[in-house]
Amino acid sequence: MKIYAGIDVGSCTTKAVVIDEEDNIVGSHVRRSGVDYESAAREALDIALGGKKSDGMPIVSTGYGRHSVSFATEAKTEIACHGRGGFHYVPRALTVVDIGGQDNKVIKLDDQGRRVDFKMNRKCAAGTGTFIEEIAGRIAIPLEKLDGMARKAEKRVKIGSYCTVFASTEILSLIRTGVSPEELVRGVFESVVDRVMEMIPITDTVLLSGGVVEYFPIVADIFKARISGEVIVPPHPQLTGAYGAALFARELAG
Repeated sequence: MKIYAGIDVGSCTTKAVVIDEEDNIVGSHVRRSGVDYESAAREALDIALGGKKSDGMPIVSTGYGRHSVSFATEAKTEIACHGRGGFHYVPRALTVVDIGGQDNKVIKLDDQGRRVDFKMNRKCAAGTGTFIEEIAGRIAIPLEKLDGMARKAEKRVKIGSYCTVFASTEILSLIRTGVSPEELVRGVFESVVDRVMEMIPITDTVLLSGGVVEYFPIVADIFKARISGEVIVPPHPQLTGAYGAALFARELAG
C-alpha cells in the first residue's frame, strides 16, 4: 500500500497525517511543537506511521515551522494546505476558517477550490487558542471544563478588548461586578468569533478547522447562530492543514 504524509508544524502544536491512495487517513498524531520543530515533526510522523517506514515516501510540510522539516519533500503555505484540506471535504465554493494557537485564517475558495481571497490575523493573540488558554489560566478554570461552562451561561457578556492583556483586565473588572464564571467563559468564546468575523465578510458556506474548534465545539455553535450560510465541521478539524498537505504529497507522486 502506498502512503503519503502531511506535517503541519504550528506555533503551538505539530500535526502529522498519513493517507493512502484513496485519501483515507491511515494514521495521525498531534503533539506540542516545543522549541525543536524538526524533532516535533519527526516524532509526530513516526507515531502517525505506526511502525511503517518513511523512506521514499512523499512528505509535504506546512505551517509556521514548515521550513524546519528538512526531511520533507516539499513545503507549502498553511493557506494552501488548509484550503486544499477544506475543499476535499466540501468540494464547492466555501470559506475555510482556521482558528489556531497564534493566528486565525479566513480563506475564500471558488467552486474549483481556487483561492480568491484570504486574511490572516497575526497582530495579536486575541481570538486564538492562546487567548483562550491565557484567559482560562487567569480565572483558574481547566480548559476541559470551558465548553460545558459556556453552555450554561444565561446571557452573553461582551469582551471588547483586542489585546489579550487588556482582555484579562476587562475580565477582572467584570468579575468585580458580579458576572458569573459561566457568562465570562461564554463571553470569551463569543469574542473569538467576533475577532474572526471582523476580518472579512462571511456569508456563504463555512468550514471550520483548527484545534480551537476541535476542543471547543461551542465555537461552531456560535458561528451557526451568527451567519446565514451553512457551517460545517470536518471529522478532525485540527488535522485539516496536515491532511491538505498529505493530499499535496499524493499529487507529487503523480
